[in-house]
Amino acid sequence: MPFKPVRTINDFLLSTYFADGLRITFGVLTPPVLLAQFGHFEYGMAMALGALCVSVSDLPGPIVHRRNAMIISTLLITIFSLLTGLTNKQPLFVGSLLTISCFIFSMFLVFGVRASAVGTGVLLVMVLSIDDQRGATDVMMQSGMLLIGGTWYSLLSYSVYRIRPFRMVQQALSDSIIEVSEFLRIKAKFYNEGVNYQETYDELLKHQVLVHEKQEAVREMLFKTREIVRDSTPEGRFLLLVFVDMVDLFEQVMSTYYNYKKLHEQFDSIGILKSYERVILHSCLALDDIAYSLKTGGSPKFNSSLKEEIKLLKQEILELEMNNADGKISTLGIIALKNIEINIENILSRIQTINSYFSETNKPYLKSRSIDINKFTTRQTINVKAFVSNLTLKSSIFRHALRVSIVMLIGFIIGRNIDSAHSYWILLTILVISKPGFSLTKKRNYERIIGTLAGSLIGIAIMYFIKDRNALFIILMICMIFSYSFQRKNYVVSVIFITPYSLLLFYFLGMGTLSVATERIYDTLIGCGIAFTSSYFLFPSWESENLKKGMLGVLNANKDYYEQVLRFYFEENPSLTAYKVSRKELYVQTANLASLFQRMLSEPKSKQVHIQELHQFTSLNHQLSSFIATLSLYYKDHAYKITDQQELRVLADNTLYLFSLAEKRINKKTDSIENVPLIRSNNEEVKELMEVSVSEQFILIQKVVYDIFKLTEKFKF
Repeated sequence: MPFKPVRTINDFLLSTYFADGLRITFGVLTPPVLLAQFGHFEYGMAMALGALCVSVSDLPGPIVHRRNAMIISTLLITIFSLLTGLTNKQPLFVGSLLTISCFIFSMFLVFGVRASAVGTGVLLVMVLSIDDQRGATDVMMQSGMLLIGGTWYSLLSYSVYRIRPFRMVQQALSDSIIEVSEFLRIKAKFYNEGVNYQETYDELLKHQVLVHEKQEAVREMLFKTREIVRDSTPEGRFLLLVFVDMVDLFEQVMSTYYNYKKLHEQFDSIGILKSYERVILHSCLALDDIAYSLKTGGSPKFNSSLKEEIKLLKQEILELEMNNADGKISTLGIIALKNIEINIENILSRIQTINSYFSETNKPYLKSRSIDINKFTTRQTINVKAFVSNLTLKSSIFRHALRVSIVMLIGFIIGRNIDSAHSYWILLTILVISKPGFSLTKKRNYERIIGTLAGSLIGIAIMYFIKDRNALFIILMICMIFSYSFQRKNYVVSVIFITPYSLLLFYFLGMGTLSVATERIYDTLIGCGIAFTSSYFLFPSWESENLKKGMLGVLNANKDYYEQVLRFYFEENPSLTAYKVSRKELYVQTANLASLFQRMLSEPKSKQVHIQELHQFTSLNHQLSSFIATLSLYYKDHAYKITDQQELRVLADNTLYLFSLAEKRINKKTDSIENVPLIRSNNEEVKELMEVSVSEQFILIQKVVYDIFKLTEKFKF
């Protein structure tokens, strides 16, 4: 497939990441540049610090949550700046204040990521104020400037939203579609001759986590934004419809799971699988066009040649079937090809439907679908009971808070006892790379070191070869924009940009360059060493502690999903809302387990408990959810009615029984049970494609659940 670098660059420049970078840079840079014209550069720098600390809590999400977080953050950074500034001449007191504050604000993670970001912003201003010793009057003036700077940034962010209230949702929705497109592109690899099945499958599982994260971010914005929930604007209805259809499309993509090895054994010599790969990849390009149009405000054009490709694919299958008079190719193999073709056709139909929403003539008349918003969103409240209930060593958040407070105190003591003009860099490094789990701390530690070393070399080179102050200021702005743009997307790149940005800033402040770069490297290495060592030895959190919870979560989610799909077949009026809620929960739990598995791979070998069995468990549950999705689509896309309800009911009941046995075995509520039956269909005479497919699907689901049940014997919790 052709690579489109220009489109890729434009996608980034139009993304929410770059928009965040521009907004934060403008908010941080404006006060010092403006006040420098009036001889008050130092006040401008204080305001810039206030804006920077508040921007930490300005994460993507509903504007109400962002606004509240920025207000609280502004007040807290002002108060704690004042406390730190008035006490930093007393090492014992300020050290105690830092330790207690680190514990409390690290515990904010109990209330969610945004609350944790508020705490990080407050700790950031404390760290940067520890070595800044001033008189009481100057401290109060400094805190006042921080208050003004934080207020300025909050107003800026809120104003940008009010000017274009749907822009952030458009960008987030576009990003989620790109991830679905990439997920489908990975699935297309299965049709490539010589594919590495295990590597491709692992890549698929890993990418499913990204799809979930993006979809969950869009869901939070859409369902908690009043303008959209009230259904008052065509744009709100349009975005809601696109998102709902994309979730359904992702389910369609998820349902395409087959025994690809057998498909290749039967059809590689014929070459028909290459046609499947080509059509799927072209479908990905159609999704990319939709994502790009959301960011640019344009309208995607559905490529009519895709329909022709589908017709040619159907013709290939027909010719294959006609030439199979000798029966060399199994009937099930041809059925699989037909099912895959139908699935691709349905995906293209959904893409075409989404394309139609972009029409300016259609937008005003779009009708939103009835959605029970409260069932698809979670409310994160500030609950004191939740805080208190986590004050135990059994809580990973509590252990994380203890670890951060202790290592920050160690970093503070080391900083006070070494000859360093900017020892706060040690504390800053510890603060930003300390995460609740070992694997996340290890990853951030590696990224910080690589980014600092590379960024320092780039910064020194810039200072050596470029002497013009205007050119250096432009480079400073570029580094600021990209450091803030990549801080959520790619931390290594963010640090690479933030290091020369820091060096240039010190250059403009008249504080040297090479010595500052050397000091930053040393302090970063010290901070990284302290944080990484503590994550292993000091109240560590290993992923194996969450293994049982993660396994039960995905198993129960698959069971609930299966039960909702069964209602389509065995009940008169099944609830579509209940079905979609179960589907959403399945995606959440699947992503959680896949993330747990990926993080466990980064831990020491001695801590990788049941790693092979967990990989197999994760794979089987992914297969299971794909088969259940296929079963649901047989009903939804074809309005299928059961002709032999009793037989399939027995299969379904036995599958649910196997689910319950697997759950009991994970919970150790039952001994090993042997000879659990697998019920097979006796309906061998049915020749009609849909009948065979549905019956086979019930049998496949039962078989996978049975395999999961047998696998649970190997886990020892």
